[in-house]
Formats: sequence, C-alpha cells, structure tokens
Amino acid sequence: MSERNLRKERIGIVSSNKMDKSIVVSEVKRVKHPMYGKFVLNTKKYVAHDEKNDCNTGDKVRIMETRPLSKSKRWRLVEIIERAK
Repeated sequence: MSERNLRKERIGIVSSNKMDKSIVVSEVKRVKHPMYGKFVLNTKKYVAHDEKNDCNTGDKVRIMETRPLSKSKRWRLVEIIERAK
C-alpha cells in the first residue's frame, strides 16, 4: 500500500461565508522587506470547502490542501480553532 503525501495546512481568519458550503480564509504573513528591512503584511486568500456550513466571519480556522473541488476550491476545513467573539 502506498503512503499518502503530507498535505499543506494553513491557519487563517474567515473573511466570508456567503457561499453555500464554502468559505474564504485570509492568511496574513509578516514578511521582512528584502532591501529596507521593514516588516510588511502580506495577505493571501483561500477558498475552502465547509461541508456543514459551520463557520462564521471572524472565526480562526485550520484548512488543508485537497483535490480540486471546483474552479477555485482546493482547500477544505479541518477544524475551527477559535470562534469569533
């Protein structure tokens, strides 16, 4: 039996849950500018599959890479780390 490769995981904040069974997760990274040394915030958005429509805007979630589920969805929800207050 062949071993499954490791899947990439990301942690981010849910920025939209307007779609059915889908969420948009924003991951913010602090990256040091190569020349000036100042830290810059980079935001990357991922569209993830939320089977139970369980997430709300502002929740902190963990998502995992998966096979393509639609044109833009390549991630799925693993767990909700922290609910929005």
